[in-house]
Amino acid sequence: MKKIALVDDDRNILTSVSMTLEAEGYSVATYTDGVSGLEGLSTNIPDLAILDIKMPRMDGMELLRRLRQKSDIPVIFLTSKDEEIDELFGLKMGADDFISKPFSQRLLVERVKAILRRSEPRETNSGATGSTNSTSSKTFIERGLLTMDEERHTCVWNGKPVVLTVTEFLILHALALRPGVVKSRNSLMDAAYDDQVYVDDRTIDSHIKRLRKKFKMVDDKFDMIDTLYGVGYRFKE
Repeated sequence: MKKIALVDDDRNILTSVSMTLEAEGYSVATYTDGVSGLEGLSTNIPDLAILDIKMPRMDGMELLRRLRQKSDIPVIFLTSKDEEIDELFGLKMGADDFISKPFSQRLLVERVKAILRRSEPRETNSGATGSTNSTSSKTFIERGLLTMDEERHTCVWNGKPVVLTVTEFLILHALALRPGVVKSRNSLMDAAYDDQVYVDDRTIDSHIKRLRKKFKMVDDKFDMIDTLYGVGYRFKE
């Protein structure tokens, strides 16, 4: 049973969303503010967290910032704000999705299902032969100093681990799978998001910026992701 953590100071939302998710077969833990949420998420690690932005004691943005220091679990933000800057800031910090209040319970369930599917390890073909380093392998790839294992959701650069969110991992994996080939934003959206989840160009750009930042934290000379303005991105050969 997948575990969902729900952090919101609106008890009506806690009750209604919990009932909806539990009816879908999920185990749900609820928290009424960011401080209790951070403590709960640290001791009872969920498979996915749903966070409100405006909360007492600690808002959702600060909760996500602290959470990302030690965890890469998928995060969906619930927000009543319409300001574009909030979504962009949240994406740069490592949020996987945003849902604006008031929202459809069914929409939230579909977003949860989509993100959990993306976070599950891919099955390998037990009948496959040959080296695991082959460029035909879609679960384990090596590209110069980069090593990615899709089954274990691990990413290593020059021997140092790089912790990525599910969305960041899928975007980088799509780029590194075919070095030198330009991937449009639409193709990266297809690689990282299910069909029923709508995202725009800025979402992909924000994830790319965060990817670069994370790699530069372990190697300030990292420059393997090229931007081709008006076209898309590519991983250098």
